[in-house]
Amino acid sequence: MSKIIASAAIRGAHSVFAKTEAKLARAKESFGADAAIELPNTGYYLPVIYGLTGEKVEKLSDMDAVLAYASDLLPEVPSEKLWLPYLGTTLDAGIATLLAEECHEALNYLDNDPPPVTDLWLGAADDVIMRARGVEFVDGSAPGFAAVVGAAPDNETAVRLAREMQEKMLYVFMAGHDNGVAFGEQLDAEGIQLGWDTRLVPFGREVYSQIYSIGFATRAAMAFGGVRPGDYERILAYNKSRIFAFVLALGEVTDEWYATAAGAISYGFPTIATSGIPQILPTGVCTYEHVVSNISCDELVQRAIEVRGLKIKVLDIPIPVSYGPAFEGERVRKEDMYAEAGGQKTAAFEFVRTLDASEVTEGKIEVVGPELEELEPGALVPLGIVVDVSGRKMQSDFEPVIERQLHHLVCFAEGVLHMGQRDLLWLRVSKAARSKGFKLEHIGEILHAKLLDEFEAIIDKVQVTIYTDEAKVLEMRETARKTYAKRDERMAGLTDETVDVFYSCTLCQSFAPTHVCVVTPERIGLCGAYNWLDAKASNELNPTGHNQPIAKGLVVDELAGQWSGVNEFISEKSGGAVERMSCYSLLTDPMTSCGCFMAVIALLPMCNGVMIVNREFQGMTPSGMKFSTLAGAVGGGVQVPGFMGIGRGYIASKKFLSAEGGFARVVWMPKDLKEAMRSFLAPRLEEMGKPDFLEMVADETVAETEEGVLEFITSTGHPALAMDPLL
Repeated sequence: MSKIIASAAIRGAHSVFAKTEAKLARAKESFGADAAIELPNTGYYLPVIYGLTGEKVEKLSDMDAVLAYASDLLPEVPSEKLWLPYLGTTLDAGIATLLAEECHEALNYLDNDPPPVTDLWLGAADDVIMRARGVEFVDGSAPGFAAVVGAAPDNETAVRLAREMQEKMLYVFMAGHDNGVAFGEQLDAEGIQLGWDTRLVPFGREVYSQIYSIGFATRAAMAFGGVRPGDYERILAYNKSRIFAFVLALGEVTDEWYATAAGAISYGFPTIATSGIPQILPTGVCTYEHVVSNISCDELVQRAIEVRGLKIKVLDIPIPVSYGPAFEGERVRKEDMYAEAGGQKTAAFEFVRTLDASEVTEGKIEVVGPELEELEPGALVPLGIVVDVSGRKMQSDFEPVIERQLHHLVCFAEGVLHMGQRDLLWLRVSKAARSKGFKLEHIGEILHAKLLDEFEAIIDKVQVTIYTDEAKVLEMRETARKTYAKRDERMAGLTDETVDVFYSCTLCQSFAPTHVCVVTPERIGLCGAYNWLDAKASNELNPTGHNQPIAKGLVVDELAGQWSGVNEFISEKSGGAVERMSCYSLLTDPMTSCGCFMAVIALLPMCNGVMIVNREFQGMTPSGMKFSTLAGAVGGGVQVPGFMGIGRGYIASKKFLSAEGGFARVVWMPKDLKEAMRSFLAPRLEEMGKPDFLEMVADETVAETEEGVLEFITSTGHPALAMDPLL
């Protein structure tokens, strides 16, 4: 290993450490040693420190122990007279750098110098973002992330590199600058939309801010992988084998860059550089331990993918704009819009139907009515997207599954905004997309190519008809609505008693090895993405995939929702870690949770009831924990009686906590969640004989403590107070 790299990394580590020590001393002088310190809305304290050492940094004085640990790791700069090519001291310097950098960045939130968050720089990701985005690393829609440091030679090259990484589905985490120019600033200057929605995430202008990408990876190990804080060996091993990330160093590599890269290498993240620096050859610490250098910008991304061993499949679709999941979160503002459909401004719908093979012309794409080129900028247009499919294995049950995929498939096109589904569709096409030649016909090209690719097991032929003629849109919408109604009636008639088979979802086992989600007609998957029909269709599409049939077997506990066949399946698929599981109970063998759940139920013993908090709520709950802290305790595939992750649809189920008395046990919910669920809960409340029950349920506007909840529900006469004791 090069002495040049080792010396630079160790010098850089000493530099970062010294700056952090000085900054901490200034902060103590200004705010006092007991001043509280935290990253916003996270239950993982300072996550790199918490993950690697187990230390909970909650106040300034807690950083003393962390910096003492980092100081012990810091080696001396190699002597000019003697050099032993040992990688360990350099990696120690890298870990010391990460610990010091996280303290340094956290101090920014205390003294706001420099501000951690601006119009451009986003600072640390909170746990809501981390868990929502972490799911994409589970299901493969995000194969990895690139940690970009520095700047491209020019803005045009920066945009090309960003687009290339977006098209390859990668997240791009940006920090640091090269001679006063930062990659994020280059993209912003060219009008590129930045943020989590577009997967172009600018953390901060200094290289220290790249600690947020390492923190993201560390939290993923604890949240999804069940790795306990302080188990540094498993943290590092988990990231080496499951978080496929790499560093792109653009520009002159400074000592502090070297030091940060040494920390990344400890995590298994190799560095690919454009400048000429010596290599580090593989030793097994990470998949490829290279610092690979002298790579041109033209081959930079592809070389990084090869070095890290990513498997990326990009389908070539004949459309004039970039295409990939990174564009799903792109927004098309009104002033940037060329044409708009739906959104309660025009009639719009999308509809997948199964026809006989003789009725489908493979590859036929037709626009009935005006095309974009015939419309004036800013036009409002009626729109109907009808996708006709045929296949020997195609079934009508698969239609809604495929239909739900249309959102993602259309939204992946750069400059196209798609929201809603069925007859609640809203679509916008940007002026920029139109200027590149994008037409409505290209929506058909996208759907034809992607449906044949992703559903090749059941679909043999696809034809797409796009209606913009208003009379035809209204006519075909009525046809579609009749089918929607039939589908809804069929799903409404399904109950857990009327089927013999449930379905598993083990998609998240790559992150939470002992978690098994059980999807029933009356209990949706924890992430909200799968209902029973979806899982059934998924199994028929891919018999060896993540959704496997579970024969219910004999009833063990009808009220709690426990069956012998389900228990046998759970025990086998969890490797014996979980022996029994109840579908309807919070206290008796509750279902395990991964990290992707939409909400958490928690016991409030003083109130003889439970609270529900959704992922979007960032405030304190009556349990004394924020959502992020609750999620950290529940996730990772463990059973925690009294706490359980759920999909929001389960709240309105007849089987909701039936073992504990059902929805009548709910004593607190965030106000926004109550309003969002009100219409779905109406049938349940009528069955309870309490149509105004939600007004008896406390929210954050009336109570933030369990004592406050008790006082409120006592005043409203909440039925939970008269129910059998939960404990």
